[in-house]
Amino acid sequence: MRAFQESELVLATHNVGKAREIAELLKPYVPSFYSMADLDLPEPEETGSSFEENAILKAKAAALASGKPALADDSGLAVEALGGDPGIYSARWGGPDKDFNLAMQKVNEALERIARQGDKEDRRAAFICALALAWPDGHVECFEGRVEGHVIWPGRGAKGFGYDPIFVPEGYDITFAEMDPAEKHRISHRADAFRKLVDSCLSVQL
Repeated sequence: MRAFQESELVLATHNVGKAREIAELLKPYVPSFYSMADLDLPEPEETGSSFEENAILKAKAAALASGKPALADDSGLAVEALGGDPGIYSARWGGPDKDFNLAMQKVNEALERIARQGDKEDRRAAFICALALAWPDGHVECFEGRVEGHVIWPGRGAKGFGYDPIFVPEGYDITFAEMDPAEKHRISHRADAFRKLVDSCLSVQL
């Protein structure tokens, strides 16, 4: 494993909610960081067939374009009864505007269709996060995090983003969007992946 020893890191995302959540997790370890929006960098097309492949693609593109190490996150909701969908297409289920209200509605409609066909209702789901830390020389380190739970309808809460209002993590009776952000940071798929990243590549710099 290569240790991250630089003072600056690029967050390879234009998603404000995701950048804010990653920034909170990074605070103790990285003195200074930028988002792709800060540096006016374009997001590459996500052509990978897995969360890890897409994270690597985005991290490498940001590192090469900026000349700085870059961290990319590719994450999504995998619903058991939908064969793992929306999965790597989680954002695309919201259409060209990435409307997650539409995406959540489509997930629920798909589950209701399955239930009407006589299959036992199965709302088990998992949030999955792949992190890729890339350097301008092409070196990459990857980590995956996961949290199990189930989806509900209608959604509840206004604190999260994406599919958070319909996801209830295992052991809880509230959604990610109803949860205090500090608690979500402690148990989320992203937090799980970050713990692995920190243990392997980061040291406290502040």
